Amino acid sequence: MNKTFTADLNCDMGEGFGAYDMGNDEAIMPFVSSVNIACGFHAGDPSVMKRTVRLALKHGLAIGAHPGLPDLQGFGRRELAISPEEAYDLVVYQTGALNAFVQTEGGRLKHVKPHGALYNMAAKNKELSDAIAEAVYNIDPNLVLYGLSGSELIRSGINAGLNVANEVFADRTYQQDGSLTPRRSANALITDHHTAISQVIRMIKDGNVQSEQGVPVFIQADTICIHGDGKFAVEFAQQIYAAFQQEGIQIKAFSPKQQ
Repeated sequence: MNKTFTADLNCDMGEGFGAYDMGNDEAIMPFVSSVNIACGFHAGDPSVMKRTVRLALKHGLAIGAHPGLPDLQGFGRRELAISPEEAYDLVVYQTGALNAFVQTEGGRLKHVKPHGALYNMAAKNKELSDAIAEAVYNIDPNLVLYGLSGSELIRSGINAGLNVANEVFADRTYQQDGSLTPRRSANALITDHHTAISQVIRMIKDGNVQSEQGVPVFIQADTICIHGDGKFAVEFAQQIYAAFQQEGIQIKAFSPKQQ
């Protein structure tokens, strides 16, 4: 009997401003199950947040808040020296704002996924990850916390009493400690679609990923992130969707029952 595989496919969205035409967002939505919507600190603004929420609800997608560091020029990808208390406040403030739009549009916020440098810092820094997990729990203990598979953020979420989703990345390379290769490195991104899709299928079905050091690393793939801001983002979303269908992998929003 063949094993059934289910995976959540998520994408970061709403990362424009003002008269933003939504970029690739709406074109990608038919091929994913969850969206992480920027909350105004690293990208996005109130109008974009509202429009992105409406589109996500129209497509029946699970909606998550995507809070980041207050760094518009650096797109939230530059590390800032923030305290755990500041991390707590940033997450509460941004998640609260996005949650308000979701509620006024008749939806329900399902998860929180930190963005960029905040995400990577929390993956290794227990004090920051504890503060983020506490913030999410205090907003709503039913929210799911998305974090890098096997990271401090996942452990903090579990310790706080939250449901967690171990996240893996379709287009990023990995280090032997399970961390993502820093974006400043030349080989951080996987640009070949076939290579990226093969990596994701291996992570889902075999539970490991080949690190840059050539060592297989155990990984749990509850949710897979694809990026929506690349030149061929829509094409890649279509390809990974088709590959999952061919491999018998069901694309479905993450549910705590999957854990």
